[in-house]
Amino acid sequence: MEFRLLGAVAVATENGDLSLGPAKRAGVLTTLLLRPNAAVSVEQLTAALWDEAPPTHSRTVLHGHVSRLRALLTAHGAQAYGVELATQGSAYVLRTPESLIDAHRFDELVSLSRVQRRPADAVLMLREALSLWRGPALTGTVASPPLEAAAHALEELRLASVEALADAYGQLGEHERAAAVLRTEAVTHPLRESLAAALMVALSRSGRQSDALDWYHRTRRLLADELGVDPGATLTGAYTAILRAKEPARVPQAAAPAAPERVPDLLPRAPRGFTGRGDERSALARAVASGDGPVCLVTGPAGVGKTALTVHWAHERRDDFPDGRLFADLRGFSDTPAPETHAVLREFLLALGVPVRGIPETAASMGALYRSLTSGLRLLVVLDNALNSEQVRPLLPGGDQCVTLVTSRDRLGGLVASDAARPVPLAQLPAADAAALLSAVLGAERIAAEPAAAARIAALCDGLPLALRVTAARLAGSPQWTLDTMAGELADEQNRLSLLAVDDTGVAASLRLTVQQLHPKAGRMFRCLGLHTGPDLDRYTAGALAGTSPAQAAAALDLLACAHLVTESPRGRYAAHDLVRLYARTTTAPEAGAEAEPGAGPEADPKAGAGAGPEAEPGAGPDGLRRLLDHYLHTALAAGAAAEPGSQPCCTLPADALRPPAVREFADREAALDWYAAERAALRGAVEAAAAAGLHDRAWRLVLLQWPLILWRIRDGWVPLLEQALISARHEDHADAQARALALLGWVLHREGRDTEALAHLEQAPALAVRAGDVISEAIALLNLAVVLDGAQDGAADSARAGELLSYALTLATGAHHPPTEILALQHLADHCLTTGAYAVAGEHAVRALGLATSPEAAACRVQLRTTYGAALAALGRADEAAEQLGRAEREAAAAGFLDGAVLARQRLAELSAKR
Repeated sequence: MEFRLLGAVAVATENGDLSLGPAKRAGVLTTLLLRPNAAVSVEQLTAALWDEAPPTHSRTVLHGHVSRLRALLTAHGAQAYGVELATQGSAYVLRTPESLIDAHRFDELVSLSRVQRRPADAVLMLREALSLWRGPALTGTVASPPLEAAAHALEELRLASVEALADAYGQLGEHERAAAVLRTEAVTHPLRESLAAALMVALSRSGRQSDALDWYHRTRRLLADELGVDPGATLTGAYTAILRAKEPARVPQAAAPAAPERVPDLLPRAPRGFTGRGDERSALARAVASGDGPVCLVTGPAGVGKTALTVHWAHERRDDFPDGRLFADLRGFSDTPAPETHAVLREFLLALGVPVRGIPETAASMGALYRSLTSGLRLLVVLDNALNSEQVRPLLPGGDQCVTLVTSRDRLGGLVASDAARPVPLAQLPAADAAALLSAVLGAERIAAEPAAAARIAALCDGLPLALRVTAARLAGSPQWTLDTMAGELADEQNRLSLLAVDDTGVAASLRLTVQQLHPKAGRMFRCLGLHTGPDLDRYTAGALAGTSPAQAAAALDLLACAHLVTESPRGRYAAHDLVRLYARTTTAPEAGAEAEPGAGPEADPKAGAGAGPEAEPGAGPDGLRRLLDHYLHTALAAGAAAEPGSQPCCTLPADALRPPAVREFADREAALDWYAAERAALRGAVEAAAAAGLHDRAWRLVLLQWPLILWRIRDGWVPLLEQALISARHEDHADAQARALALLGWVLHREGRDTEALAHLEQAPALAVRAGDVISEAIALLNLAVVLDGAQDGAADSARAGELLSYALTLATGAHHPPTEILALQHLADHCLTTGAYAVAGEHAVRALGLATSPEAAACRVQLRTTYGAALAALGRADEAAEQLGRAEREAAAAGFLDGAVLARQRLAELSAKR
């Protein structure tokens, strides 16, 4: 079995290519193959399949494609090749030996060709690599930005390999073959100046100088006509060299002084115990080979090991840079001042052999000399810990064969824009590499003795090499400590950051240096994040915490993302790793009267208070927790209204609730349920925080307002949260809240098969609803109690009582003119009558309810009613009508994504068919 990406996307087997089906299915496979053995989220797959906004049921479509791919691979013996398409949480991973992917083999062969000493060996490897291509990469998939970008990147690598092959032919003196290889690509890519220049050189060396000059003029005219630009330095240099010399040695550069006799090497020593980072090292190698004078930008959060990776790679590839290696710590995120540009240039010039008296006085003159000296060298320049792009630009070398590696906690987007810097983002270490790092310090025996504890330490350290090294240092200094003991200590969030510090080194100190460089707005937002109760948040929640508009909050969050303090998901949510969130809590903005941040505006005015407007310091006025809780209350009310239009809100806002700067709007039920699901962990944390702070009036509301999601995902472990709602409602002596909490808790317990516990709660709910004077709450409590009684063990007595309760609940709902509850009562009555053999009455109730359930949001309810109606018709001997209702139920369930409903309708249809 072989996976092919370099041409039409295909799965090749001994019996021919497998039929992948539609382009979107090929797009799913392609996206997984571009990240083999790594989890690919549903959001990433969705972005790859739909160029514009995905359809409402995109997840269902995506799951269908994945299921069919999995079945296809399984049917053709993929497991025998070590291939498995697996589900990993909410993501998918295609586990496969990378050697089965042609793009991976191509990359390996190209990388190996670069380290060959003999040009003939490089030719063999490059020819084999290029033979893997069968057409434009990723052909046959959908046209979406992620896949188009991946195809473009692969094409760029292919063209660079063609140029490398021509260069290797040139080194062997086979200039005609070099020209033949280049000509085809130069015709296809007429505006690629490097191809044209290389072709000119090959033609000139093979004695075809006039053809070479003609190619220059042809390219020059095309650049002017198509792009309105003049030829660049590479093309112009080749043209000039051909005019001046009979046989230029290489694609020429500007004249440069001879390389100094003493090879400069300013690299610090290689880091000890370096492990992992294979993907990132390969990414660096690809970026270095991607063009003339490449600039590679290694970015990532504090403590992730940017300097270690860069210095390790520089030592590993030192033979690739025979003219030297320069290094400068720019101290962009440091307690000590950053070095002046002229000081760094002076150090570089001295290393390059310039005598002290020959160093110019001004930074501009030093830069000019530095670029001139490096223009003809194959040199590596490492610029570590850069604060911004302006700090880097004057230190970039002048030669096309020079490579610059820059590390920064910031994304340095300006450097990407101005100098085509290639980003190589660095994330936290995966579990295996984190364990290897601990093993390198503590010894393999100690890790092998407690592998589970080592894995737990790695997780508590967020996979940050800095945190892992500090922890390993503590363990090495305390051999009596077990890894399990250390893991237990780190689990205490109150002390974790202090444990992750040794002397002047630690996670908190490193994060502090990042935070102190933030723009004031971003710094203020970072402090507010310490108040949040969940793992991630959207711009509305951030705006509520900071007292700003969502747009202002998003701008501040983007600055934090640039500093690698938060990461943004494709769905517009921002998350911070655990250690960052812990540190944010230590910097949480003070309350009113505490020291304000220096500067102009309300932040600096201790008298500003709550009336200072949306830009007031977040700590001013009401505390941050109340701002967060009230934001969630307002948003949950809006979500409930969108999820269940026409339903009665289960509660009102507290009298002293604060309105957030903006309340999110929801287009439909699906958007509302998506919000509930995304915020579930944060809402749970908010409930716990509210109860702990004595804000019980917020706590029970935040639970009950989640009822649309609770009912949609009924078996999802809601009991502890509902029990907290009941405790808070009783603390407030709020009768209606208690009734609703008991009714909802009883229903959840019933669906979990815990009917005895359910009845104990449900029997209390109706009386509390009567005490509160809420007719709808009473009706719902009676309905839930009746349904559980209907399935109880006491038989006829409980069934009769259930029927009475259902009828009374229907009377209450009808009298209150509340269709949603009336539909629910009719649905349960129809099911009750079906169970007791009153088939005609069951059908009447179902038909009446169907007449009320006409809105699009009632699709799931209509499916259940039609299924019940179909069963009643079947029992009455009206098989054709029953089949029609059950068929409609199945189709509507499939269209609405209501899988349980579709399964039940299909089951009833099968039973009906069996009886015919």
